Amino acid sequence: MARIALDVMGTDRGPAEIVAGAVMAAGAGHELVLVGDRAVIEPELMATGADLDVIHAPDVVEMGEDPARAVRDKPRSSIMVAARSVASGDAAALVSAGSTGATMTAASIVIGRLEGVQRPAIATPIPRAAGVPTLILDAGANLEVKPAHLVRFAVMGALVAEIVYGIGRPRVGLLNIGEEPSKGREVERSAFVMLEEAPVNFVGNIEGGDIPGDVADVVVTDGFTGNVVLKTMEGTAGLVLALVRDAFGRLPGGSPGEMMRVFEEVRMMVDPELCAGGAYLLGTRAGVVIGHGSSSRNAVFNAVRLAAEGVRGGLAERMERGLTRS
Repeated sequence: MARIALDVMGTDRGPAEIVAGAVMAAGAGHELVLVGDRAVIEPELMATGADLDVIHAPDVVEMGEDPARAVRDKPRSSIMVAARSVASGDAAALVSAGSTGATMTAASIVIGRLEGVQRPAIATPIPRAAGVPTLILDAGANLEVKPAHLVRFAVMGALVAEIVYGIGRPRVGLLNIGEEPSKGREVERSAFVMLEEAPVNFVGNIEGGDIPGDVADVVVTDGFTGNVVLKTMEGTAGLVLALVRDAFGRLPGGSPGEMMRVFEEVRMMVDPELCAGGAYLLGTRAGVVIGHGSSSRNAVFNAVRLAAEGVRGGLAERMERGLTRS
């Protein structure tokens, strides 16, 4: 069974919510070790009656801190201790909903990057009607990129689509403001030419509206654009759910049970906390899943599930082999 190191500290909702998610995940059969301040974690565990392993880490990297400096100055922080537990083999993967920058830095330095990976990237699944999500990367790790980075993102994203979602020859699209090769900034125009020669099934430029459709299985872009797209889609999903709930409330003669069933079915498809819970950080030597800073217990549960799926599928090992071949 894949043992997951869960960073409990540094989140918006506090350790109690992360511990609650861990208890849910353990109840579903996942093996975890919780990393953080033992004096904070153990009372929360006692309140639930759960018995989970805890590794004490007295320091916390807060959301507002400079990630590189905090990781350097706080070797006993929860994210650094969790990363070391993965690097030593005590855990197979890392999950954190704390500082994204600190998680990236700790994973890159302590766990290490795969050969040929200069910039690890965040690959976030985006729900679509086809059932299998579209992967968008980078979703926030690298605000500025070079064309070669986008090509590497395409290769890594395609490998995830194959390994985790079982897609044969996944289609890779380059996010742009138009379909023509001449569109976009210099980085997109140069990347287009390089992607045509890359060992991926490149389908050309795609626009933002194509992401949830059946146009591409993997979408590559820089981290700034990808993060804006992700947050916009999350906000839109919340709006759609609110509108559906409101419409059901005004619908005369409908069965409340049937209305709720339909609403929950839609919510399971579009609510990011329920359909994914986190995103893979690709390019590190072991599995890393990054959750949202405001993750609920449901999101934590699903982030742990996502990490365990990656371990069971041999994601890091198979990605290393795939990157070597490319």
